[in-house]
Amino acid sequence: MGLTVKEGGSNLPPIPEDVYQGICYSIYDLGTQFSEKFGKSAHQCVIIWEIPDQRITIEKDGKKVDLPRVVSKKYTMSLNEKANLRRDLQSWRGRAFTENELEGFDITKLLGANCMIQIVHTKKGEKTYANISSILPLYKGMQKKGPENPTVVYEITDGPIPEGTPKWIADLIGQSAELQGVVAESNQTYDDVPF
Repeated sequence: MGLTVKEGGSNLPPIPEDVYQGICYSIYDLGTQFSEKFGKSAHQCVIIWEIPDQRITIEKDGKKVDLPRVVSKKYTMSLNEKANLRRDLQSWRGRAFTENELEGFDITKLLGANCMIQIVHTKKGEKTYANISSILPLYKGMQKKGPENPTVVYEITDGPIPEGTPKWIADLIGQSAELQGVVAESNQTYDDVPF
């Protein structure tokens, strides 16, 4: 028996507001996503960090397992001057991108990288969410840590979504223009062939 998930999502309290050491362990390419709010499509990704100082005990395969809590942030895949990804990466690195780096930065280099993450709470209705406010370089003198969870890098061109991908991420990937196009093509019948 794997992890048991029930309708209604997590009943866990949000990670308390504070600054924590974080380790990047997953990067998912979400493909091209349409935003109702902005009325346009953009290529997006989600980056996930472990917070080793915040723990959770879950039952997996009949055994209790102690794991770090995790936080994530969704980004438009852009290094434009106003892009949140650029802002967070520059803050994390502690320096601005060079002109050469702006021509293309491989975000898979982030896998296993340590940082400091500031968590702030946002209320929406009855729910309180723990959101990433800022990402900073690891404080001087702090010991770097490796990820405890298996690392994942998924690109939309990789094919099937990896097993163990959180449902909300898998759902977003499934809604991407890239996978919707694949689904539309796969629904083609032989009657559609023009000869």
